[in-house]
Amino acid sequence: QVQLVESGGGLVQPGGSLRLSCAASGFTFKNFALNWYRQAPGKERELVASASTAGVSTNYADSVKGRFTISRDNAKNTVYLQMSDLKPDDTAVYYCNAASLWYQYWGQGTQVTVSS
Repeated sequence: QVQLVESGGGLVQPGGSLRLSCAASGFTFKNFALNWYRQAPGKERELVASASTAGVSTNYADSVKGRFTISRDNAKNTVYLQMSDLKPDDTAVYYCNAASLWYQYWGQGTQVTVSS
């Protein structure tokens, strides 16, 4: 059974940091590109960060460049999103996504709220 389980969300003040984790099981993790998406209330889901299968290549949305870092540990079947200098506009549900040419899997999401 395929599972992607996010954790690490919560309430943080502006300027603070959080690290999201996504633990995967049920598929060959190292063969999948990994992505973090987010969806704020009333907005479409947007791609925040991506990591290639080996983690060598990463890409970021302009809105998070320099503040967010995606990384993956293929030995632990886990992908991370380190978020720093958080802003109220970063408030959203964050979703982990694993994608290959033929399959795509989603986690259930974790809420991140940035507020004073």
